[in-house]
Amino acid sequence: MENRSTFIGLLRPTRPGFVDQMLPEEEAAMQAHAAYLDQLLSETTFFLIGPCLDRAFGLSIFEAESEDSARQIMAQDPTVERGVMTAEVHPFRISFLMSQCPNKRTWEPLP
Repeated sequence: MENRSTFIGLLRPTRPGFVDQMLPEEEAAMQAHAAYLDQLLSETTFFLIGPCLDRAFGLSIFEAESEDSARQIMAQDPTVERGVMTAEVHPFRISFLMSQCPNKRTWEPLP
């Protein structure tokens, strides 16, 4: 069985106002970012992917073989390669996970 660790990845825009008024090269980088995520979804286990509603950063929680592998995944994002975003990686442990059942929400501890 493969021993994998969990990481948080953050992508932050490098330019103020980026989300409100993207330049053509930034729009192209974001389209490439979406294609990159589509590719990664078939190769990597993601628990969560999405942007903050205040547009300060995008967040992902994912598994990788090592911190170096996690950093490589983030560094190869087209928005990072093209200088549109900066990337951060932080080791993370999921301690509790909410499960949703009909009429019931519970927090389940994870091993």
